Amino acid sequence: MADTLKETVTETFASTSGHALTYAAAVKEGPLGATAALAATTRLLFVTSEMGDFIKAGGLGEVSTALPRQLRALCDVRVLLPGFRQVRAARPNMDIVRSMPRTASLPPWSLGRFATADGLTIYAVLCDELYDREGSPYGPFAGGDFPDNDIRFARLSLAAAEIAAGEADPNWKPDIIHVNDWPSALAPGYMRWKGLATPSILTIHNLAYQGLYQPSRMAALGIPDLAFSVNGAEFHGKISFLKSGIYYGSHVTTVSETYAHEITTAEHGCGLEGLLKLRMDEGRLTGIVNGIDDSWTSPADAGGSRARGVRLWKRQNAADIRRDFELPPSRGPLFSIISRLVHQKGIDLSIEAAETIIGNGGQLVVTGRGEPRLEDAIERLARQHPKAVAARIGFDDAEARRIFAASDFLLMPSRFEPCGLSQMYAQRFGALPIAYRTGGLIDTIEDGLSGFLFSSPTGEGLTSAVRRALDAFRSKTAFTRMRDHAMAKRFDWGRPSHRYAGVYAKALAA
Repeated sequence: MADTLKETVTETFASTSGHALTYAAAVKEGPLGATAALAATTRLLFVTSEMGDFIKAGGLGEVSTALPRQLRALCDVRVLLPGFRQVRAARPNMDIVRSMPRTASLPPWSLGRFATADGLTIYAVLCDELYDREGSPYGPFAGGDFPDNDIRFARLSLAAAEIAAGEADPNWKPDIIHVNDWPSALAPGYMRWKGLATPSILTIHNLAYQGLYQPSRMAALGIPDLAFSVNGAEFHGKISFLKSGIYYGSHVTTVSETYAHEITTAEHGCGLEGLLKLRMDEGRLTGIVNGIDDSWTSPADAGGSRARGVRLWKRQNAADIRRDFELPPSRGPLFSIISRLVHQKGIDLSIEAAETIIGNGGQLVVTGRGEPRLEDAIERLARQHPKAVAARIGFDDAEARRIFAASDFLLMPSRFEPCGLSQMYAQRFGALPIAYRTGGLIDTIEDGLSGFLFSSPTGEGLTSAVRRALDAFRSKTAFTRMRDHAMAKRFDWGRPSHRYAGVYAKALAA
């Protein structure tokens, strides 16, 4: 097949610029997109490297669990993901649709198919030499990446293209494919190199991760030589999986409206701002804020926090968390950090602001894991203030929910945040987020109404917002009003799914 790709690339590669101009001229996007134009029989292949039903590393896993299910009401959707050990364990007897041959250095694979308990059809790329291993989707639990990730995720991307071509499942061929982040972003390129006209949507969940590899890997990955160009998959002398998706895809989306604009600037564009600005000018870059699932509703939510029930519920959760984290009882505010402990998340800024929290009678609970130096700094802070700060290095979903339910405030001073989910979880559970004014945080937090935003990504900036939060906490009326407003907000998947359907309809029409 590598030879076939090389034979077809010249003709299709030459048409790329004309395609972009035709697309821009043919389609204009409304506020929600032309949802009505998407037929219920439209076949959508949703391609992801993680799914919360089986395995996840972050927000993409949450989105991949919820969005395809929401889209089932609008079209015929199937999910494609690698046949990780966890997927195989969950469905050991899945149907084998077809076995597929090796391509270049990408090993042979089989297409597995099964349905979840609620009827969602899942395709799995079965290739145990690539996916049957301990760890996250991307690397060992101890940290780092698997050394063959280029092969692992090129295999996923090419599998998507082979399904799009009708080669892997002769009984189901998608009308459109939706790929997510760099691990599946080569798929639009493989489709173009195979001569396919099937539209493709790329969603960027975090532009900072691009899937960069040396050009010497081109032949191994089955990428044609002509694709190694500024008008192709090349990025500063390397192969970029993500740039391939941006360049060859029909439309790019990202996970908030603000982030869509931010990534067209040098500050947040990670070197791809020029191409992304072009896509925005063409009407081919759209920001769509993620949703969260309906389980993020408190047991006391029906009456809002005007009801006595929610106050008692919050108080009991706070007492339980203080006991579990060995903090003394307190009437002061409870702050939390529920996050990966990495520089992007502004953990250093939170540590700087902790003195203000402690000095004003507050307590801080931290859960997460990440960079060793930040894990050490958090543990050191807890040792210095054993009655005010408690930390647990690690992460457990159930415990995180309990901390959201217990907290009065969530610290989320991310230096950049494409969308963010924690600030939405926090508001639904009556914890007011304190966040830097960036990305999806701007789009989901109303400053002074459902949380607090600050404009300078510094310890001083966060500390000023913490002081505002402490002032609000001291006023029972103001604090209750803000908590009521936060808990009444809705972040469901209804509107985002209709906006995605509008993007699909645009791509199909073009």
